[in-house]
Amino acid sequence: MSKKDQPYTSQLKGVAALLGESFNQPESTATSPNTLAINLIKLPQSQPRRYFDPQKLKELSRSIQKLGILEPLLVRPLPSGDYELVAGERRLRASQMAGLTEVPVVIRDMDDITTYQVRLVENLQREDLNPLEETEGILELLAIQMQLTQNEVSSHLHRMRNVCDRYKQEDSELRHNVMSQTETKIVEELFTSLGRMSWESFVKNRLPLLNLPPDVLKMLRSGQIEYTKALGIARVKDEETRKELLEDAIAYNLSLSEIKRKIKEIEQQSKPDTPSLKDKADETFRRLKKSQVWDDPKKQAKVEKLLAQLDALTEDDNPR
Repeated sequence: MSKKDQPYTSQLKGVAALLGESFNQPESTATSPNTLAINLIKLPQSQPRRYFDPQKLKELSRSIQKLGILEPLLVRPLPSGDYELVAGERRLRASQMAGLTEVPVVIRDMDDITTYQVRLVENLQREDLNPLEETEGILELLAIQMQLTQNEVSSHLHRMRNVCDRYKQEDSELRHNVMSQTETKIVEELFTSLGRMSWESFVKNRLPLLNLPPDVLKMLRSGQIEYTKALGIARVKDEETRKELLEDAIAYNLSLSEIKRKIKEIEQQSKPDTPSLKDKADETFRRLKKSQVWDDPKKQAKVEKLLAQLDALTEDDNPR
């Protein structure tokens, strides 16, 4: 059975495993799937997911028209009598495009913190997850669980990597001090639960995505370019040159090796021309004539010796 066809309650077990006791609520707090009017479901002010591929939304909308919604939306009741969407915004948007007026839902009472964590985890379980969204989601989830800012989480992750790189022996005192911290345990447990990558790979390959130039970041977020290619293109510092390479990479679906080759060509072109040996000699003699060596007997002796050597080198070239 594919992830898409699994009943939503089976995925809630995965969410509970990731969030721990904060999500373990009595079974009675959740109902079996109900049907709810779409106009009663309100989107939250903040959503982990920031981009929806229009073409994929259309495809899902056609599928919903034909087969219906296979996986109920998760909502929580609001004091106003409406319901706030917790998980399933893509399905909700596609349902609206398909013209549905009602959708199947699972209703669950949750506080604000738990709700946001569930949104993040549900987003991280998507099969079509954008690597940038994944990076941002993991960082946000760690910030909540570690009760730190995202910058503080990033700093701790870099500290973990640095201490592991510098101190290979696990019995190193400094390494032990960092790796035995509560924050470190939270990091290790989360990446084990997600099963998508190691925390080491996350620090090395994913955190750098957050520092990409805005133009590259935009294309990565929209899914138009792979993150490995985005990291390579970001090395080009000149904005116009980078823009041209980015457009070419997308338009012609350039491979990573082709992008690296183009970057190498750009770097070679940007290097200043190396002066010829003759130009260097001309420049040296120009500076020699204007220098103060002629006032120093010791330096004059060295110049005389060097001139004698140069004279000997050029003797065969002089006409007799």
